[in-house]
Amino acid sequence: MNFILLVSCDEKRVFDDYKSVKGWHKDSLVSFKLKDVDTSGTYDLFINIRNNNKYNFSNLFLITEIRFPEGKVISDTLEYEMTTAEGEWLGTGFGDVKENKLWYKENIKFDESGDYLVTIQQAMRKNGEVEGIRELEGITDVGFRIEHSNSDN
Repeated sequence: MNFILLVSCDEKRVFDDYKSVKGWHKDSLVSFKLKDVDTSGTYDLFINIRNNNKYNFSNLFLITEIRFPEGKVISDTLEYEMTTAEGEWLGTGFGDVKENKLWYKENIKFDESGDYLVTIQQAMRKNGEVEGIRELEGITDVGFRIEHSNSDN
């Protein structure tokens, strides 16, 4: 019997976590608690999205917040393209599920000691409608990733 061992080295990774979502409700926050982040480094932040063919849009709007230990809050409204102009899914993966590693912030310092909280909320709506999409179908997982910045090298 032969065994093959594959080892992947991910030296840049500081934090990488996913939360499963099904019918992502417009009021649901996907939260990631960050503990004991090294305050001396600089980091690049990413939002990872896994979607399947039930996702009916070419883009994705998100509202994010980073809550600092001492009370400061940074909020952003973000838009990401999810397809090419021809309608082909962006991202990697096989079969029905695609994964997108989306740039969020670069060269960030976590300069306060303590716990940080990152929240991500979908903010999709149909063209011409004021009310947001109540249950967003086709997003299967939402992830948050922190990597050591290239500026640290």
